[in-house]
Amino acid sequence: MQQIPSVDLRDFLSEDPTRKQKFVNEIGRAYEDIGFVALKGHFLDDQLVENLYSEVRNFFSLPLETKEKYEIPGIGGQRGYISFGKEHAKGRSAGDLKEFWHFGQYVEKDSKYASEYPDNVTVNELANFNATGKEAYEKLEKTGIYVLRALAIYIGLDEFYFDNYIKEGNSILRPIHYPPITDEPKDGAVRAAAHGDINLITLLMGAQGKGLQVQNHAGEWLDAMAQPNELMINVGDMLSRHTNNKLKSTIHQVVNPPRELWNTSRYSIPFFMHPVSDMKLDCLELCIDENNPKKFENITAGDYLNERLVELGLIKK
Repeated sequence: MQQIPSVDLRDFLSEDPTRKQKFVNEIGRAYEDIGFVALKGHFLDDQLVENLYSEVRNFFSLPLETKEKYEIPGIGGQRGYISFGKEHAKGRSAGDLKEFWHFGQYVEKDSKYASEYPDNVTVNELANFNATGKEAYEKLEKTGIYVLRALAIYIGLDEFYFDNYIKEGNSILRPIHYPPITDEPKDGAVRAAAHGDINLITLLMGAQGKGLQVQNHAGEWLDAMAQPNELMINVGDMLSRHTNNKLKSTIHQVVNPPRELWNTSRYSIPFFMHPVSDMKLDCLELCIDENNPKKFENITAGDYLNERLVELGLIKK
């Protein structure tokens, strides 16, 4: 496949069974072929997107000593600020050329997961930062629920199979700032080195400009650019593992811009949709046969996430 397919969630949401099945077929095939789609018809409106980007730019423009107040030790970077160069791709030592923030799940105090999730971190300097982030988190989570319903149908499960696993799931909204590059990057460092995402699916805002690249099955790197009203959505390793690689987690990267554009910032905002930690990621029986034997050992989502955070350098052994 040489380009990222575009799909419209409004087809799935329609009361027309033909349109709904069309969406299921299109997104399912795309995730078997390349693992990425551009999705329009989502639940984010233009004003919310504009407000979120404004708040994100305001936060990353704060002095470093102010931002560092919100870097919380001991939680593997799961909430608050993560400073420049802290995260690296699996198998690499060079830190990515980025700083980022994490909004996490919002649960009631009596939830069984309340003690598991760190509290979200409030930025005192920006009155609307946290409220805007929470609203975007909830709209992206809602969008992701319907995408996973379509994928459940495609692989032969009940439409609502994933619902209970993603309700109160350990999802993360990550505004990222790739600052201007002021010196020649060391050790081949790039804005985000080649990697696969950990989670079930990722919903990405901010793929309108060049930088994001996707590797197809022939090993070729393709530019992945969405229209302004589209989200880029890809399969993560958890979903790939659960479907025994029927739905493929695709390697992707964010490359450095041409030298003449080094003085520019880049912003993107992925929503990493995670299940609850006790979801079993065992390969689904309906995705195993003689031609496609079981590829992965049994593991829970929580244990898998912890393994990967160690590999990324966010949790120290």
